[in-house]
Amino acid sequence: MTGNSPVAPLSVREKFMTDPDLGAGNFLEHALRHNPHLDAPLVYDHRLDARGHVVLRGYSLRELAGIRDQYARWYWTNGVRPGEPVALYIAEGLQPILHFLALTSIGAIPALVNDAMPVTTARRYLDHVGVAGVVADDPRPIGATYRPGRPRPRFIVPSAEIRAHDPGSGSLPDPYPYRHTADEVVALIHSSGTTGTPKSTQVAHHQFWVGKEARMVRFPAEPYDRLLSLMPHTHAGGLSYLLTTILLGLPTLTMADWRRSAVEPVMEVFQPTMVASFPRTFVELATGELPVKAAAKVHTWFNTGDSAHHGHIRRLVSLGERPVGLIQPWLLPKGDAGATPLPGSRYIDGLGSSEMGMALFGQVTTPESERDDRCVGVPVEVVEKAAVLDDDGNEVPDGTVGLLGVKTPTRTPGYWNDPALTASSELNGYWLTGDVAVRSPDGRFYHLDRTADVIHTAGGPVHSLPLEEVLIADLADIVQDCAVIGVPAPSSEGQLPLAVVRLQADSPLGDPAGIREAANRELTAAGLHPLAAVSVARGGDDYPTGPTGKVLKRELRTRHASALVAGTAG
Repeated sequence: MTGNSPVAPLSVREKFMTDPDLGAGNFLEHALRHNPHLDAPLVYDHRLDARGHVVLRGYSLRELAGIRDQYARWYWTNGVRPGEPVALYIAEGLQPILHFLALTSIGAIPALVNDAMPVTTARRYLDHVGVAGVVADDPRPIGATYRPGRPRPRFIVPSAEIRAHDPGSGSLPDPYPYRHTADEVVALIHSSGTTGTPKSTQVAHHQFWVGKEARMVRFPAEPYDRLLSLMPHTHAGGLSYLLTTILLGLPTLTMADWRRSAVEPVMEVFQPTMVASFPRTFVELATGELPVKAAAKVHTWFNTGDSAHHGHIRRLVSLGERPVGLIQPWLLPKGDAGATPLPGSRYIDGLGSSEMGMALFGQVTTPESERDDRCVGVPVEVVEKAAVLDDDGNEVPDGTVGLLGVKTPTRTPGYWNDPALTASSELNGYWLTGDVAVRSPDGRFYHLDRTADVIHTAGGPVHSLPLEEVLIADLADIVQDCAVIGVPAPSSEGQLPLAVVRLQADSPLGDPAGIREAANRELTAAGLHPLAAVSVARGGDDYPTGPTGKVLKRELRTRHASALVAGTAG
């Protein structure tokens, strides 16, 4: 794969850093204009042949442009115009990106919807957005929710219709591709819904690009490098990585299925040097027998979305190999390529969100790193100011817990059709990330909780993430994953912590009371609040997750609301 590398020359990547017209709405056009390797395979997907073997398919920049134009002709011919939102309710992987490229090329706004979102929720979300049309792999379920005589989108069509469109038929606008202004919206990204109904975050042309310029020279892009992206590609994280790698010319394989059973055999064939994912896949890869063969060449794991737990990270960084001198978050040395690589890999935990525009904090863990629970590192260079705030928006002293706020040009312009919600996330010039944090005197930030998940005990607030950290790391032979929530105390005064745990396959303990006793020994030793109860998740229904794989703590709180009163947990 390295013999015909599509990696853009350094001079091209440096030009991207200063090009005032480059943005999220036209990055493919810039890659086509400046990368000389137009016919080298760049973006990959895969299929299984009749014998179950993994077969890779690579698409060059020229082929990506051809598919973009084919899809764009269908959209334009069917009346889609600049500024109109169109819903993409299709399976993850490469297809959402292709439709994104097509719609932005005519100035329309792709409203990306994770196909794991329940149909009833998707319908409410699309009605809020006010989409002009819906493209779905199977349009029948979403179409059936629109009753005769009621308002509905102009079209609800199967994605297969657009894939089968004659690339030579239909028309394109003149001029083409569309030229975006800096502030124009180029996509709508829904939130995970872990704290309620999904919100519609706007992505703007310049806003989503600013901050990523430095990656053009710092992101690993040697001829041997290749990235496996397990991000949902209807999510800002998936779009961010594809934007970066297409401009870099970095070979990237996208996958629709994030489960280990699907991912591991693809890794063995593709042999990525980097893997980007939400924690959900990393939890599975770090559980049980480690995927030594699949991760043989991995030097970097990129995590975003929820912060990861040390108990999972420490297993993953034992895998793979690192080029000598690989230390900084985005920097690979240009020096001694022939030196013997170091054993193990690095894990870059990036705290970010669709609203923040990118991961704005980064913590690097290697096999040599000391444990530092809940540390998300320091702000990246594009952040103008990051602070821990009180309820009035004033900075609190180091060591004091408060609301995490950022001032950054990467932040979203706001929520679509919801100025009141946008205003509620702004405080004293900061964008509130929705997180509870604390800063150390040396400037490092520690992520303690989501604001909606703080446990309000009679004795004061208790934060769930440090408790989860201890359970996963210090009860590693028992707990595979867990979620700590607050449930009403028996006295009706405040809440107490309850842990919903997923057990290791060979856990020596299976009863909630025994697990609670073992957990509280470790929590007490760490100076943390003990658990009032433990509930063991015996199946997927006991551990509900949202479209992006995040555990739905709000559902767990409802489900276990009477646990301490009724005695339904250990």
